[in-house]
Amino acid sequence: MRTSGGRNAARDGFDRGVQHVIDNPRLDLVLAKYGRSIVVVLVGIGILAFLASGWVVATPSTSTSHQYADERVSSDVDTSAVVVRNGTLWNEGDRLENSGVYILNASPELTLRPETRLTNATVEAPVDDGTVRHELTLRFEATREGTAFWNETRTLVDESPAVENGVARSETTIDVESVRDRQREIERELSGVGAVDVRLEFRAAYDTDAGRGVQEAATTLEITDDAYWVADSLSASDERRYRTGTTETTESRNLGLIAGLSLLGTLSLAAAVSLARRSPVDEAAARRAVHERRYAEWISRGSIPMWIGDYHVSLDTLEDVVDVAIDTNERVVHDTQRGLFAVVNDGVVYYYSDRGLWEETAWPEMDLDDGSAVVDADAPLNPEELELEGSDEFSDPDDGFDDDADVWRKL
Repeated sequence: MRTSGGRNAARDGFDRGVQHVIDNPRLDLVLAKYGRSIVVVLVGIGILAFLASGWVVATPSTSTSHQYADERVSSDVDTSAVVVRNGTLWNEGDRLENSGVYILNASPELTLRPETRLTNATVEAPVDDGTVRHELTLRFEATREGTAFWNETRTLVDESPAVENGVARSETTIDVESVRDRQREIERELSGVGAVDVRLEFRAAYDTDAGRGVQEAATTLEITDDAYWVADSLSASDERRYRTGTTETTESRNLGLIAGLSLLGTLSLAAAVSLARRSPVDEAAARRAVHERRYAEWISRGSIPMWIGDYHVSLDTLEDVVDVAIDTNERVVHDTQRGLFAVVNDGVVYYYSDRGLWEETAWPEMDLDDGSAVVDADAPLNPEELELEGSDEFSDPDDGFDDDADVWRKL
């Protein structure tokens, strides 16, 4: 079970990590070099993110979908014949429909009924707003070795019937005996040169919302002395898809994208404000802080007296002082009062200070920008102005000093 103490410890660890990043001297060095540019870039990113977020909200996505339907067009030619006399098989007045064979004496006339159906196959509903044209012909065709060399055509149907409840119907009747007689007459004229066939040819042209089309079918009408029949059915069927409409759907864009852009803009502007508050950063101080952290294992804090060492060697950088410490197996002492880094080895002091030479670091660095009075260093001072109220630390000693050298030896 997680306790409140564990949660507090985790929160403290997170805060220390954030503080470590904020106080990172490398970050200060980067800000010292490129701070203004980074702030400008962050502000630009924040503004662009908010603009993009507003654009996404203001322009929802629109999707277009097309609606389709399937249409089926089917055409057939039905056959039928009426029995004209009583017999052992049929009675007078009986109608034989789509029979495989018809007896010539019993039913000498053949009725042909072309029919075209227009159907919306998607919902299985009839289509009434189309137009249909039927053409049905009877052709006498003379052939030899499978090649036609003569023909005679009679038009049986050529009309555009009305479409009712999705169906267009036509009708015609032929006298089969007269057709047989004409066939025999042509055969006698040819004297056995070729065969004479009787063909039925059907053509249906339609025009609907799905488009236009033509259906064709043909077959042979076989006639003997006693019977006749249609060799194959006259039928055809087409099915096609067509577009019935378009639907536009408007949807709001991805909420995750909007939230992400808003978060990016907020973080960018917050970071820009934070960096702006840290500026300006002194580049030299930041660089020195980077070096201090880099060489922290070689540096100790302490106080370096002025009189230490016989010789004082000024080095250009803190790295040089650390190199000396590594080479001499000594430690670097950082005197924060004097702003001084020094290594003492065999009476020689190797030091670095951004305040200047050894003597210039004798007194602690003071902040004189606190609004106190400024004393003109070039103006002459009388003895009364040199007196320090409430302290006789700097009064003349009883013994007195001969010169400055005696002062330094006493120190």
